[in-house]
Amino acid sequence: MAGLENKRIALLGTRKIEEQSAIIVQLGGSAVHRPAQGTIFFDAAVIEPEIDKIINGKFQWAIFTTGIGFEKLFEIAKDAGKEDSLLAALQNLKIAIRGYKTANALKKRGLNPIVRDDDGSIVGLIRQLEAQQLSNQSIAVQLYGEPHSELIDWLIERNNTVQEILPYEHIPPQIEVLEKLLNEILSNELDAVSFTSTPQVKYLFKYAVAQHKNKELLEAFETNVIALSVGKVTGKVLKEYGVNRVIMPQDERMGSALMTLNKYYKEVEIF
Repeated sequence: MAGLENKRIALLGTRKIEEQSAIIVQLGGSAVHRPAQGTIFFDAAVIEPEIDKIINGKFQWAIFTTGIGFEKLFEIAKDAGKEDSLLAALQNLKIAIRGYKTANALKKRGLNPIVRDDDGSIVGLIRQLEAQQLSNQSIAVQLYGEPHSELIDWLIERNNTVQEILPYEHIPPQIEVLEKLLNEILSNELDAVSFTSTPQVKYLFKYAVAQHKNKELLEAFETNVIALSVGKVTGKVLKEYGVNRVIMPQDERMGSALMTLNKYYKEVEIF
């Protein structure tokens, strides 16, 4: 019997939902889409001046933290007729990155980072940057959703000049979606909830707190509903909010996460 037989999984992301749903169905379960994260891109007019600074040689380092953010910079540069100039500029910079999606995005354009995180997290990136003895450098840092002050603070503490580039930000999901999701979790209508980013965790728990149902939510995740995380970063945030039972894959990909959940249920059924 497939591990997800008769299991109902809520998908909170916005990307590749059909693919994820198909995997769940193949494993015997059913999927519902509860988008708990909205993404809106900043106006190109805000980002283009930052791209110009890269092109004009204002930085010695560039740090990229997401593949989608990296691609957005090139999309804006292409629309402005500056795609080749941006690529040429980056070829002359020292580059550090976080995440496998970022690595894949750079690889597509023939760029090779000299520093990469060791675990998919900002903390892991900082660990790897330690060996570079960064000091008195001008650094462009592409962030995502919300500023990663830990990385920025770490760089500034070492007397670096930092330019934050934020190609997009997360906006809250619809209240109706959060309400439905929370009710489904508390009423045991779901067997697992799949988290693919930290904003999804934060929005759900902030809504639960506002409804005075945070303790109930934590109890549900402790007893009846599995919190499935795509990777360590999101898993860490779940634990910070008090979720003790978090399932996550070694390979930080959604397909791997679903297979890990499938294996978990199979092992539970044995006992």
